[in-house]
Amino acid sequence: CPRRSPATTLRPGRAPPCPAPPRCPRPCPATCSSFVLPSITVVTWNVGTAMPPNDVTSLLHLNTGETNDVDMIAIGLQEVNSKINKRLKDALFTDQWSELFMDVLSPFHFILVSTVRMQGVILLVFAKYYHLPFLQDIQTDCTRTGLGGYWGNKGGVSVRLSIFGHMVCFLNCHLPAHLEKAEQRKEDFATILHMQQFEGPVANGILDHDLVFWFGDLNFRIESLDICFVKYAIDSNVLSQLWEKDQLNIAKSTWPVLRGFQEGPLNFPPTFKFDVGTNKYDSSAKKRKPAWTDRILWKIKPPSKGWGTGGHRPSQSVLSVSQLCYCSHMEYTVSDHKPVAAIFAVQFASKVDKPQVEIYVADEWSRPEQAVVRYKMAVGFHRSSWDWIGLYRVGFRHPKDYVSYVWARSDDGERCLEKQLCAQVMFSEEALPKGNGEYILGYYSNTSSSIAGVTEPFQISLPRSEEGSSSTDSSGSSSEEDDSTLVLLAPKSRSPSPGKMKRHRSRSPSLAKFQGLILRPSSRDRGTSRSPSPQSRRSLPRNIPTIHLPQEELGHHGVKGNKLGQAAESPEGSSFCQTVQEQGGLRRVSADSPLPRADPRNLGLLPALRLEMIDQALGRRRESADQGYYTCRKISPTSPPGCGPSPKEGRNP
Repeated sequence: CPRRSPATTLRPGRAPPCPAPPRCPRPCPATCSSFVLPSITVVTWNVGTAMPPNDVTSLLHLNTGETNDVDMIAIGLQEVNSKINKRLKDALFTDQWSELFMDVLSPFHFILVSTVRMQGVILLVFAKYYHLPFLQDIQTDCTRTGLGGYWGNKGGVSVRLSIFGHMVCFLNCHLPAHLEKAEQRKEDFATILHMQQFEGPVANGILDHDLVFWFGDLNFRIESLDICFVKYAIDSNVLSQLWEKDQLNIAKSTWPVLRGFQEGPLNFPPTFKFDVGTNKYDSSAKKRKPAWTDRILWKIKPPSKGWGTGGHRPSQSVLSVSQLCYCSHMEYTVSDHKPVAAIFAVQFASKVDKPQVEIYVADEWSRPEQAVVRYKMAVGFHRSSWDWIGLYRVGFRHPKDYVSYVWARSDDGERCLEKQLCAQVMFSEEALPKGNGEYILGYYSNTSSSIAGVTEPFQISLPRSEEGSSSTDSSGSSSEEDDSTLVLLAPKSRSPSPGKMKRHRSRSPSLAKFQGLILRPSSRDRGTSRSPSPQSRRSLPRNIPTIHLPQEELGHHGVKGNKLGQAAESPEGSSFCQTVQEQGGLRRVSADSPLPRADPRNLGLLPALRLEMIDQALGRRRESADQGYYTCRKISPTSPPGCGPSPKEGRNP
């Protein structure tokens, strides 16, 4: 595929990029009759409530040359620690297993596309960043089958998405254990297939997808053979003598629900059950028979006769899957199961040849006025007023792991979409990172909860100014005031689809450590916003609660109020400033303190909160109250009930 000329000042972001330069290893699907996605890696591991190991590079086949061309990785975990104390912690922080895989994969340019968890069953899907615009219609689902469907220790979780126009589903299952529960496993799998339904005009059920990967701790055992013969076959490396007695191999030829599922040869030893910390099979009193419980299968949907006349989907005749590797990893001993990995080569038809949004950006930003972003939306793209363009460092971990962002709210956005013109937005100087580094721009579509367009890496070289020290000094002086307003901003998230988040996970310090603070969600968080947290470049809403002080107390603060009232108000997009307004005896604190802009990498998923520091503001009032001048009054919605104005006051704030 020929590389487009880079001579122009502005160049379109491309996904996937062309193979000419070393950093653009992928061919362009727009110029080929079919597109080969080199490989998809699928991993399954029952971790047995263990802590993550220090390194998983060999499990993911990293640094071996095999994953230089891997474009997607799906990781299914079972029995992740889900005790109540652990679940409470995971509700506030990202679980340690997900953190580990993101940390390991991000240097290889893998981005977390989607994740879903049901108690101890987790599914993570990663992809190279330049494929993100071609991964659309991302949805997740889960089905509980434990305790008659009321408990999620058993069941299945799934992620479905469109990959270059083909519908693909990843299904991670944990089925009932024990040799005699084969029929129960069959019923549970049928229940999962029946219960999981997705929205959209096509591929509503799991088996309706063009390609299905089914994996997990399926718990199928070896029938008829005693444990001595099984261990002899393993030690003698004659595993084929065990294949015909494997319950899953038998079921594939007898169960209609498994018709069409394929699996590679089991040329690795059974992966269950081992003594933890060793490579020895179960030596406990139960002496469980070794079995291939951890499996990876796939199914290609057969072509439908008469389909495709409307051009809605690509021809399925060119969809093919080849398994390149199917193995276990004996080097991991933290669990009584061994992890299993498979690598697939998948060939897709080239239906999608352009991203939904093309982004044009200068080759380098060396001055703030160069931070202009032009973007062009494809015909039929569903634009939303909540769409935004994120600025990412190379090596970012997920679509919300951005450095800064700007709303894609061009005044003539609808006209640009209708007439296929380029819209334009600009990053403010305060939102730009200082120093040198490589960055990527991505257009996040709120409608599809995915990135609809990305650029190639480009350089940002902005001089480091001394504003940081002056900002620190000013924030220090601001802390000496009687009242201040602090806004914590947190655009970083652990979920790639902020609109569907039911829980926010924070990596911030405990807010209980801030004494005398009233925590109240900002007005934006009270709504149903599906957007990232607002940055400091956007002005704050003016509905900040007021604190009413009596006239006699104004005398104590009048001098300070007059001085502060002369403070100049900062323009939109600049650092925070503080103003004090006096309105007929009312003293109102209304703008922001000049604190340095919050770092989204440190604040995690914490929603935007307004923290009103009232201890100093009410210090004089408490002293007066102790002397009998005032009685307790309710001054904010968070004040304890039962404290009303004194009859002598006659006023209710």
